Amino acid sequence: RFCIPLLLASLSTMAAGEEIASALQDSWGDFWLFRFFVNAAGYASIVVPGFLLIQYFKRRNYLETGRGICFPVIKSCVFGSEVKSMHQDDGSLPPRAEPTESSTARQVFKLLCCAAGLQASYLTWGVLQERVMTRTYGATETDPGEKFKDSQFLVFMNRILAFTVAGLYCALTKQPRHGAPMYKYSFASLSNILSSWCQYEALKYISFPTQVLAKASKVIPVMMMGKLVSRKSYEYWEYLTAALISVGVSMFLLSSAPNRTVSTVTTFSGIVLLAGYIIFDSFTSNWQDALFTYKMSPVQMMFGVNVFSCLFTVGSLLEQGALLESLRFMARHSEFTAHAVLLSVCSACGQLFIFYTINQFGAAVFTIIMTLRQAFAILLSCLIYGHTVTVVGGLGIAVVFMALFLRVYARSRMKKRSKKLPPGETPVQKV
Repeated sequence: RFCIPLLLASLSTMAAGEEIASALQDSWGDFWLFRFFVNAAGYASIVVPGFLLIQYFKRRNYLETGRGICFPVIKSCVFGSEVKSMHQDDGSLPPRAEPTESSTARQVFKLLCCAAGLQASYLTWGVLQERVMTRTYGATETDPGEKFKDSQFLVFMNRILAFTVAGLYCALTKQPRHGAPMYKYSFASLSNILSSWCQYEALKYISFPTQVLAKASKVIPVMMMGKLVSRKSYEYWEYLTAALISVGVSMFLLSSAPNRTVSTVTTFSGIVLLAGYIIFDSFTSNWQDALFTYKMSPVQMMFGVNVFSCLFTVGSLLEQGALLESLRFMARHSEFTAHAVLLSVCSACGQLFIFYTINQFGAAVFTIIMTLRQAFAILLSCLIYGHTVTVVGGLGIAVVFMALFLRVYARSRMKKRSKKLPPGETPVQKV
């Protein structure tokens, strides 16, 4: 008589406990710091065994004693050819040809195509990025819809398409003989994944214009990382433009719109994520710069980094069970599928346009195009998604872009001056 009510009471208590545990799990899953550590643990489950294997092969002197079918693969991944180039130009694409009078029209046409390709790729990428991370899918009159939450899946989508494009390009075109140990790409890959993840997550807490301005300010940590990683020295105008950028970004961030309702905690989370993006991205660029001492092309770099990016992200997604959940979300919302695929296509095509533009017209022209792209991205985001910018914030944006153009102008002047120097003299440092 007493057993049945007791059993029913215990079952209801267990069900309530499971609901509470599920709610706690969902609340923790929505916390970005918790997801960051979960993702990092997934990457560590691949990095740590790989590190131990590399140390084992090096201590065993496998290069001298190893034999068998796996020897070429292990040699390429762990040792490489260990042949470095003394000149960075050896690791890049062939020197760009200077335009001649007979081909001026062709050069102008190429420049317009490159500018249009870069603007179309990255402006579309920016609009889609904000749409995917801040808006709901499947909303109806009775259903509010649902948001896509897993930023790591978007990183995986971008990297697997970039890996495919780079692999096909390397297979179809002649590339320099590869000499770098493959495992060295994993450092840049890991920091690149984390920077991209922070970039996507930050849009949940701050506006897209704020993110663009913060990305423009990454000149400062890049210079700091350059001093720490590569022992670079910089000139006075580089410090001046870095200071102007920081002032402009501070003006924009400290200005508040009249209808602003974002909490202090949310804004702080967004700023921390942006700081993580800038730090990880600064390490990525400096590590890749160090890797270019080996003979490789930028597309080979793109392929090597994305190999490990695909490995890390798919391993972490499978361990968390998030890959199937994201695929189910794609099956439920065809609009999200189209957005995710187009996002990856824009990212991969944009990288190819970057390599071609730098090869044909140099880094200065490329920097001008991308600086204009950032300004257009802010304008487009404000028009489409209704972001408001105060007068002080607008002045901050103007200061940032003025500093960026000043930086490009000073760098081009330094390059012209370095060409006129006698053979025995070299400038301090050009970056």
